Amino acid sequence: MTVRSILNTKGHQIVSVEPDVKLAAAIKLLGEKKIGAVLVMNQSRLEGVLSERDIVRVLGERGAGVLEAPVSEVMTRKVVTCKETDTVAELMEMMTSGKFRHLPVIDNGKVVGLISIGDVVKRRVEEYEAEQEALRDYIKTA
Repeated sequence: MTVRSILNTKGHQIVSVEPDVKLAAAIKLLGEKKIGAVLVMNQSRLEGVLSERDIVRVLGERGAGVLEAPVSEVMTRKVVTCKETDTVAELMEMMTSGKFRHLPVIDNGKVVGLISIGDVVKRRVEEYEAEQEALRDYIKTA
């Protein structure tokens, strides 16, 4: 199972903000969309990721005054990305070893989607269920 198959099911939509957007506005967007991260993009160039974890960390360090800061001050700048040809197993390894839950998908230098740990878990559960069903069918015919 590959990233491409997940995106073909989930869709390629991307939620992003520009680097100069205030943190409070980005938090509002996360809440409205019920998502855990947004990409920080300057036009079509990926500059970072702003996650719930980034927000909690900076609020703990700097207090509520940081809500007026631009997301560029808070975001994760070292963004690990994946390709559409990467497998679910490779994603799980990247996410586990890097301790993050969102991976932008890059194709020919362009962001084409975002994969979350929830997407990966959902796909793995679907795979297991399909395998179980195939085994049940096999046993019935044996």
